[in-house]
Amino acid sequence: MASRFPDNGLRVHRVAQSDPLAAPLLAELAVEYSTRYGRSPGQVHASLVEYPADEFAPPHGDLLVVTRDSEPVAGGAFQRHDEDTAELKRIWTSREHRRQGLGRYVLEQLEAEIGRRGYRRIYLTTGPRQPEAVALYLAAGYTALYDPDLPAEQIGKHPFEKYVRVSDSIGAVA
Repeated sequence: MASRFPDNGLRVHRVAQSDPLAAPLLAELAVEYSTRYGRSPGQVHASLVEYPADEFAPPHGDLLVVTRDSEPVAGGAFQRHDEDTAELKRIWTSREHRRQGLGRYVLEQLEAEIGRRGYRRIYLTTGPRQPEAVALYLAAGYTALYDPDLPAEQIGKHPFEKYVRVSDSIGAVA
């Protein structure tokens, strides 16, 4: 699939969870999740950084940060869910760069890498208070694994899946 961002000044970096490029992703996710779900930003941040970093490391996972002019603007990660399935985590766009299609760009980058790793399926969940994420995943071709006619809070975590093509190509990520 061709990206909608052919020459946009964006650069994709594969990083460790402890990399300074990942710090804005973790910090903003902590604020976002605490605002929506009630725990303190410090508690959420601690749970994010205490999550086993090797889950997002090759060969089974990865953490990508997208920069524009060396500034982290978006990112996301995946980990192994099972032998054929990768699980998306931590999809993020910085508050100042939203509504520019960067979330979709991150999904494209992650999906391509997931296909290169040999996974056939992508699974993810998002929270009931994240309608923007639900809209992104539906627009990107993910299938909702819940009854969308139910109230979001009754559903709880919203699971999605998407099947991907396995690829032998090697992408241009730093």
